[in-house]
Amino acid sequence: MSRICQLTGKSVMVGNNVSHSKRRTKRRFYPNLVTKKFYLPEEDTFITLKVATSALRTINKKGISACVKEARLKGFIK
Repeated sequence: MSRICQLTGKSVMVGNNVSHSKRRTKRRFYPNLVTKKFYLPEEDTFITLKVATSALRTINKKGISACVKEARLKGFIK
């Protein structure tokens, strides 16, 4: 399964490890993802999403229904 947030679309970033002597080697920055189950009262169902922890703060602010609706419009959720 790919490491992409299903609500925000955050994914892996690429960067460099920089040593003391300034040598650079490639590395990957992974998003902080958690698998969480949410209840959608409009559909009367539970939905399991892999979301970034920053998206959890957005869900607390906007509500799960608004976030899922927005993610479906962007194409992150089917």
